[in-house]
Amino acid sequence: MNFLAHIYLSNNDAHIMVGNFIADFVKGNKLNDYSKQIVDGILIHREIDRFTDSHEIVKSSKSRLWNKYRHYSSVIVDIYYDHFLSKNWNDYSSESLKTFTERNYAVLTEYVSDFPEGAKRTLKYMKQTDWLYNYQFLSGIEMALNGMSRRTTFDSKMEFAIQELNQDYDLYEAEFKLFFPLLQEHIDQFDSGQKL
Repeated sequence: MNFLAHIYLSNNDAHIMVGNFIADFVKGNKLNDYSKQIVDGILIHREIDRFTDSHEIVKSSKSRLWNKYRHYSSVIVDIYYDHFLSKNWNDYSSESLKTFTERNYAVLTEYVSDFPEGAKRTLKYMKQTDWLYNYQFLSGIEMALNGMSRRTTFDSKMEFAIQELNQDYDLYEAEFKLFFPLLQEHIDQFDSGQKL
């Protein structure tokens, strides 16, 4: 899952959201630099990734991309799934997507001084072009894929992955709709005391 899903699965808890947002930038014993609540968010982020990457539905989504994109298939599917979460937002939240994204940008900004440098840069770019809100549009997904492609060390070809999304759009959406409730249920249980 990508940024929107991670923030959504933080259940409106600011500390969990901060941990969930910065998790990819926190390595090894750097966990000791953060409060227990933020560490819980980091652990939730890692569990979201573990559950997602190992699930058969997600593996099916990735398999259609594997020949062309190899290990970047996981990143691409994460972005596709954020598109379907934002596109179908009203199925998952009574709060408008615009209100949700603006509120959560404000929360993250409040804590930004404690972020690792990479997370600070990511939040800056995210706010500038309103990634979270624009994921609902194919143009927003194309922009996200282009940005990811520019930041990869190797030639990922991710800038072309909008073609596969358009080609198998209904199939990816159906897989997302099957998978996301399972992820929600899993993280609700994990967040209820099964973190360790």
